Amino acid sequence: MELRQLQYFVEVAEREHVTEAATHLHVAQSAVSLQISKLESELGITLFERVGRNVKLTPVGKTFLIYTKKALRALDQAKQIVEEHLNPSQGTIKVGYPTSLANHLLPTVISAFREKNPDIAFHLRQGSYSYLIEAVRSGDLDIAFLGPVPTRENDIEGHILFTERLSALVPANHPFAERKSLSLSDLRNDHFVMFPKGYILQRIVVEACKHAGFTPHIASEGEDMDALKGLVSAGIGITLLPDSTFYDSLPRFTVKIPIDEPSVKRTVGLIVPKTRNLAPSDKVFYQFVKNFFSVLEQFQ
Repeated sequence: MELRQLQYFVEVAEREHVTEAATHLHVAQSAVSLQISKLESELGITLFERVGRNVKLTPVGKTFLIYTKKALRALDQAKQIVEEHLNPSQGTIKVGYPTSLANHLLPTVISAFREKNPDIAFHLRQGSYSYLIEAVRSGDLDIAFLGPVPTRENDIEGHILFTERLSALVPANHPFAERKSLSLSDLRNDHFVMFPKGYILQRIVVEACKHAGFTPHIASEGEDMDALKGLVSAGIGITLLPDSTFYDSLPRFTVKIPIDEPSVKRTVGLIVPKTRNLAPSDKVFYQFVKNFFSVLEQFQ
């Protein structure tokens, strides 16, 4: 079984088309077909079945794909670690982040890091809460910023960088717009705009409202911060968002009001895998971020 055969197999499996796979691999279609045939002969199984002009994985082919991708990821990680041990100041770090940390935290940290480590590159990927955890677990990502930091994942290690409050964002003509603070129960009759069900911030807000004695009426949903802020600006409803998302400025025609009862908070931090070692460049970045926020905390 050759590495090339496994790479060709994954490409065909994901594209479900031999010609497209060959084009992407920059080799002849006959070369791809030959290597797949050799792989099937060695394994003694049929990995693909033809469906019209396409190919589909057989049931055993689907299982083989899962383990093949894991093996190729492990080889890539091993190669990266070897290369970075030879030159620790270079490397590429695969970092994940949620939309709520995209506008200020992420660019601030990475900009500061690159000033001291200009030869280390980044591959950045935005994703949902559950995706980021799974991507770090599987090796698709090396490190991820996350809020709140998970505490019940056996194979994920979380490090809290800071804790922040969630505040209400209301239209400028809202009856409570002049208030200095609010109790969450004051908003029981308002229409809320929130992330869709399944998003962690939606769950945090709904649970906080239930703790305050009511179930929020969700009038509209948006899948990113700008969408929610735009809905509030348009007077569609109110929302609760982390304070860090207001760092630069408030949207037009809105007012931010702290919630003092109950205090709605989330932790923000990093997650890394427990089941594999970080590459040298990953370790440098991980330690830098922890030190970066430790210094900030001393000045607050």
